[in-house]
Amino acid sequence: MPEVTVKKGESIDRALKRLKNKLESEGIMEEIRRLRAFETPAQRTKRKARNKAKRNRNRQRFMLHDPKAKREGSGEGSNSAEKSAPAAASSSNSKDS
Repeated sequence: MPEVTVKKGESIDRALKRLKNKLESEGIMEEIRRLRAFETPAQRTKRKARNKAKRNRNRQRFMLHDPKAKREGSGEGSNSAEKSAPAAASSSNSKDS
């Protein structure tokens, strides 16, 4: 359980607000609200699906995008075929010698 020490000259309201912020950031308040009432298996499935969707959105949002990788993967197929063809030709040349 998070602790908050009241500093000298600090109001109780301010210390209480810091405690609430710590509880919220650690997910304790959300868990208390969730456990307040019985959660049916269907509700649990929906909650887990919502959390998974939220995590995936955040992953997409904060994923580092490499503009070069996008250009190579999309567009005309001939570009990627040209890159693989010289590699195949060089491997066949090494077998002949």
